[in-house]
Amino acid sequence: MYDDDAEAHDDGSLPPGAYLHSMQGIPEDAQAMGLDRNVTEGAWLAFAGSLRATKPSHRLVAWLLLAAIVLPLVLTLRYQLF
Repeated sequence: MYDDDAEAHDDGSLPPGAYLHSMQGIPEDAQAMGLDRNVTEGAWLAFAGSLRATKPSHRLVAWLLLAAIVLPLVLTLRYQLF
């Protein structure tokens, strides 16, 4: 449950510098809303947050994710308006 050999304190909190693996890559505001890697939206956030702009393959994946989100919206608007 904890990363490496981090032990929980008596009150259940983690020692300084330790973190849960399920929270890695999730922004603090999303964690405050209860999102982690075990929730669908949190898994998408963690995946998108792990992409690096310096790697061409990661840029391609980011553009494909953007197309996967925007294309259905555009098609729906097209059918609704025309």
